[in-house]
Amino acid sequence: MAIADEALGEEDANALFDGLQNLRGLILAVSGGPDSTALLVVAAAWAKRVKHRLKRAPKLVAVTIDHGLRAESRREAAAVKKLARRLGVAHRTVHWRGAKPNSGLQEAARAARYRLLAREAARAGCAHIATAHTLDDQAETLLFRLARGSGLTGLAGMAHTSSLPARNEREIVLLRPLLSVPKSRLVATLKAARIGYSSDPSNNDPRFTRTRLRGLLPGLAAEGLDAKGLARLAARMRRAEAAIEFAVGSAHAALAPAPWRAGEPIVFSAGAFADLPQEVGLRLLGRAIAHAGHEGPVELGKLELVYDSLRASARQVRRTLAGALITLEDGKLTVEGAPPRRAPAKRRIRNKTFKK
Repeated sequence: MAIADEALGEEDANALFDGLQNLRGLILAVSGGPDSTALLVVAAAWAKRVKHRLKRAPKLVAVTIDHGLRAESRREAAAVKKLARRLGVAHRTVHWRGAKPNSGLQEAARAARYRLLAREAARAGCAHIATAHTLDDQAETLLFRLARGSGLTGLAGMAHTSSLPARNEREIVLLRPLLSVPKSRLVATLKAARIGYSSDPSNNDPRFTRTRLRGLLPGLAAEGLDAKGLARLAARMRRAEAAIEFAVGSAHAALAPAPWRAGEPIVFSAGAFADLPQEVGLRLLGRAIAHAGHEGPVELGKLELVYDSLRASARQVRRTLAGALITLEDGKLTVEGAPPRRAPAKRRIRNKTFKK
């Protein structure tokens, strides 16, 4: 069994990229840091071996997103381009244009990164993007979501495979082939290959929540809760998540079997709904609100408040959430689009004459 700081070998890479050899192309998200640089190096070597064996291999395109937040970013992007050329991989640098927010900068930068990566994938005719998220990133994500009060879905962590919306509604598959690999092994891989990498100082900036949580990991590991343990918890949460979603699907089919059509109310038997396990009922209600509403995603905390009010009342409930109207009345639970909100009445200012 490989030790934590052992460089990745051919067998490791073959296992990590197994099933991708028949792809037409693969976008590699490469910032120039140790994780993404290792992704580029390992993927390039793997693709060469695949081409030698099968006479063809996925076309690799390394994409660097220059967020323009640091003076060094241009130099780092140029270094990635130089390395990619040396490895025989096409490279593109994409700039994040426009004004940057004063708050939530990391979240905005992450959203821009995925949006730009999806755009480049569509331009290149690729349907898959690989990022360099590691075992350590999974542990940080779990802690971050736990601190933010996430439910089971959030605590399932990052998946090895997910999807991104792209232009023309074409789905882009997001791959995280290194999700089970400790960061230390990627650093060891670059060291063995004598390849340098850049370091983003924002990763050590205590103003950011992730940085502060990252600082907790050594202490948690000393107590037995290391990155592997947190990743194992996320895997178990994903397993539970799949089982619950299956149960929600069964409840959906039993309580409201007719197709849910836009603009039409969704009606459940209040008694049958009340008999559902709480997590199943909560999620089924969330699905109905998401379908009928018109104000975006349903916040878990607010959904729980509405659900609890339904459970606490045996008579009538009338609530609105995320653009949906939820009504409990006459033994029926109805979810439908809420009427438009009235515009606030303008305050009338009366002219007054003051006497001296």
